[in-house]
Amino acid sequence: MMQRFLPVLALACLSFSPFNTSARADETGTAMAEAAQRFLGALDDTHRAQASFAFDCPERFNWHWIPRPRNGLPIKELTADQRALAFGLLNTGLSTKGVLKATTIMSYEEILRVQEHGTGPVRDPELYYVSVFGTPGDQGEWGWRIEGHHLSLNFTLKDGKVVSATPFMFGSNPAKVKDGGRKGLRNLVEIEEPANALITSLDDAQRKEAIVSEDVPDVTTTPNSARPELPAPVGISTDKLNASQRALLTKFVSAYQVNFPEPIRNDLADKLARAPQTYHFAWYGPADPAKPHAFRLQGPALYIDFNIKQDEANHIHTFYRNTAGDFGLPSAN
Repeated sequence: MMQRFLPVLALACLSFSPFNTSARADETGTAMAEAAQRFLGALDDTHRAQASFAFDCPERFNWHWIPRPRNGLPIKELTADQRALAFGLLNTGLSTKGVLKATTIMSYEEILRVQEHGTGPVRDPELYYVSVFGTPGDQGEWGWRIEGHHLSLNFTLKDGKVVSATPFMFGSNPAKVKDGGRKGLRNLVEIEEPANALITSLDDAQRKEAIVSEDVPDVTTTPNSARPELPAPVGISTDKLNASQRALLTKFVSAYQVNFPEPIRNDLADKLARAPQTYHFAWYGPADPAKPHAFRLQGPALYIDFNIKQDEANHIHTFYRNTAGDFGLPSAN
């Protein structure tokens, strides 16, 4: 049954042609390079130095999702025309849906600022940082990052092609807006709902395997690292899921991939299809999605971690990583 899983994962969750057109991948890489060049070219020397790092600088791997001091150039310090160019760069790395979710994440900082009445960390929708690693172009290696609270986007390119779009992190606080003009908004609902439906669809035997602990851990993935420090796979093997359950899992994975432009989505699907086909789904906490819980999908080319523990199960952290190597790095195995 597992032999049927990843072909379904690679095709059913992606309603477009397989990743076999290098020209389209080259177009994405070229668009990123042009956007980065235009952004850097619009900066003065001081700001350009602030946004620029060597490709082999350790800062490239210094990613995190918490509100903390960061290196790079914050959007807050940009002029109106420079901001437009910064978001032009963002647009090359995400789909229309992905841009909407990323900018919504940024906007949630204002919700938190109002809720906390200045008692928490600095909350500012413009406190997101742009960093460029190496020299943007169609030759050699370079990369870029846009990052701040609950958002970390990392892209690595080589000879004009995107070779890595991970690590990828989205967060949402609140997961569901409880009041105000945006009451009821769930920015990451497309990720939440298929996983929630999956856990409730399991029979008793499946659920016994899938739920590895009634305790909900803190976020378990490893930020600020070039590679995830992977635990031993636990939970239910996906070959023990029925067809409708595998379809929910496919929909869940697609909810991450759809945030990227089509060539990157196709590449992610291709990596899954070519990897050994052994995956595990693990759930932490009660099988009630309304209560604090966490879950993980882990396999040779994919590590997805989702946690909705804080603030009475209304605060999401989630990660999409390549177990074979983020940042375009070779596998550690």
